[in-house]
Amino acid sequence: MNIPVIDFSLYNLGENSVLDEHLVDLGRQLKSSFTEIGFVYLKNTGITPEEVEQAMDISKTFFLQPVELKFPFRSKTFSHCRYHGWISSESESLNPDRPGDLKEAFNVETFCNDIHWPSPVFKDRQLSFYQRCRELSLRVLRVMAISLGLEPEVFLHAHRHIGGEKNRTTLRSLYYPPVNSELVKEGQLRCGEHSDYGSITLVFQGQAGGLQVLSPSGEYIPAPCIPGTVLINIADLMQRWTSDHFISAIHRVLLPPAGDSNTRQSLAFFVAPDDDYLITCCDGSTKYPAVTAGDYLNYRINDLLGKK
Repeated sequence: MNIPVIDFSLYNLGENSVLDEHLVDLGRQLKSSFTEIGFVYLKNTGITPEEVEQAMDISKTFFLQPVELKFPFRSKTFSHCRYHGWISSESESLNPDRPGDLKEAFNVETFCNDIHWPSPVFKDRQLSFYQRCRELSLRVLRVMAISLGLEPEVFLHAHRHIGGEKNRTTLRSLYYPPVNSELVKEGQLRCGEHSDYGSITLVFQGQAGGLQVLSPSGEYIPAPCIPGTVLINIADLMQRWTSDHFISAIHRVLLPPAGDSNTRQSLAFFVAPDDDYLITCCDGSTKYPAVTAGDYLNYRINDLLGKK
């Protein structure tokens, strides 16, 4: 099984008018991918390779600094934006049964002005890319609603405040440093097996591989970088929202082969509904009880921390 590639040019970020029949066709393709594997590549989205490269370059400049220069920007030190900032290598275990993940990250979760940034250029590029991802996400969510026969705006109503304090949509810059195989702990990966928590996730990858997706048959399949595309996956709250119609698939990032000293980079845009939005099964069923997005995300995060 391969992850499908869908051409999104008819509804890309430069296209302001689109025929309903084209949205229906896009929806049919997305629905097929999201119900069968939960992942899809989109090409011709309007986000250019140059935009991705600029965001990655400024992130890498930060990650390559000495620890003492990154430390002032560590996560959980900003009172209004708990998850904003730098996360050091091995401090996260997305699979709590494994040692800490061999990756660093920098989270951008808000447009608020009362937080510190590594540099003005870093701030400008990160917020600019965040906004572009927000715009693309809303288009994808609209097509997803159409694919399910729902009102086109139904998912958009739940994501009105992306970038604000009451929404936890996050742009995460990820850096996987070179791996010394002699120092790797037993069972350690660059990123342990996990599923995402919110609505959907947009992933932009550098050339280094390692990302794998668990297929419905129980086998891991590669999700390599395809230049000019964005990889999009369903997250857990969306699976619940759609009564398990869309699939939130487990995924992971493997270690490089022994002797491979390449680094890996990616940009992940984790889309979440507004904290106070009440999520109920969109097919009208009671398969899952109603829950606000904020309560659900808190539960999942606290559950993860409790397992460590």
